[in-house]
Amino acid sequence: MTLQQAIIWGREQLSQSEDAAADVSALLCYVLNKEKAYLLTWPEKELTAEQLEHYRSVIAARYKGRPVAHITGRREFWSLMLEVNDSTLIPRPDTETLVEAALSLELPENARVLDLGTGTGAVALALKSERPGWQVMACDSNEAAVELAKRNSKKLGLDVDILYSDWFQSVPKSLNFDLVLSNPPYIDAGDPHLGAGDVRFEPHTALVAENNGLADIETIIKQANERLVEQGWLLLEQGWQQADSVVELLLKNGYKMINRWQDYARVERVTGGKKARAERE
Repeated sequence: MTLQQAIIWGREQLSQSEDAAADVSALLCYVLNKEKAYLLTWPEKELTAEQLEHYRSVIAARYKGRPVAHITGRREFWSLMLEVNDSTLIPRPDTETLVEAALSLELPENARVLDLGTGTGAVALALKSERPGWQVMACDSNEAAVELAKRNSKKLGLDVDILYSDWFQSVPKSLNFDLVLSNPPYIDAGDPHLGAGDVRFEPHTALVAENNGLADIETIIKQANERLVEQGWLLLEQGWQQADSVVELLLKNGYKMINRWQDYARVERVTGGKKARAERE
């Protein structure tokens, strides 16, 4: 079977996938250990018997619904290739909006930044890659995720301080931050989307929150007020219908200069605010 034939066959097998072309390209590149350009340059190249067997097996796994990132053990985010496993959420393009929002802020060159619920480390590592002078810390309450993020940090040569912590609980109390940001669980437990697509294979605890998906967001908003420097920023990723509720929570807890950022689909994906300046007596 040639590469061109393999691509056609793979797309036929995965015709029910949301993006069969992207799935096939990623899986075939994984089997061949080549970049996407190789598929375009050598369409008549024959797969070896071993490669063909491997390709058929990964297509079968994807056909059964297993996420491509779990099959390949990797996912690109912000041009960084990250190791991925089933202990964390799979990094998604929507979350790059959180990185873009952070980079748009006017922060000190040596800003102290905290990424809560870091998972693979995607957001923290993306920020460190763009702002080497920032002092970036990241935490997660899942020990497997902490170890995964540490491996990604080491592999990419990006110096991020990664620790085990349930939100702020184990973050040194001596530290205050210019920016706190998070992609927390924000899906309601009754959301029908939890039974479809890749989320079926991702940890429930990283997806679902009580109070219509707002419980963890509210916890972070309340606790961050004590851990931000004066006029420090808090940025939060949220669900597609939650922006107004997040704005309300930020205002209720005294944040100012509330802003919203849209993702690539023009959905309000990130909301943030500034800790109010302390009143002088």
